[in-house]
Amino acid sequence: MKALISTLLLAAALPALADSAANPRCEAKAANIEKQLQAARAEGNTAKAKGLSAALEGVRDNCTDKELMREFEAKVNEAREEIREREADLREAELAGDPKKIAKRQAKLDEAMEELKAAEAQLSPRSEDTQ
Repeated sequence: MKALISTLLLAAALPALADSAANPRCEAKAANIEKQLQAARAEGNTAKAKGLSAALEGVRDNCTDKELMREFEAKVNEAREEIREREADLREAELAGDPKKIAKRQAKLDEAMEELKAAEAQLSPRSEDTQ
């Protein structure tokens, strides 16, 4: 009887184990949210904890690595478009010859490049911090 119960419990747990193995990026995202949730609870920030709990539930219920990859690819494409716009702005400032505008536009371009690096890092197979 104990063997039957153990077998049934294992059989019931296998789909959940398969889901987490099939979606390692989602599991990493859930782990990241769980860490933030624990920190919010430790700080006594109940509003943030409530929001993070809802986010965690959403990830666990609806996340697939395929969908997550689509989101990451969209972020990369948006960041690349932002860089194209910032480069055009910088060229415009350089043509105008205003050193302050050039510095400001260069800083914006540098910021956009950092955002692209972060977005591309989420696409890498070793990405642990997926948000």
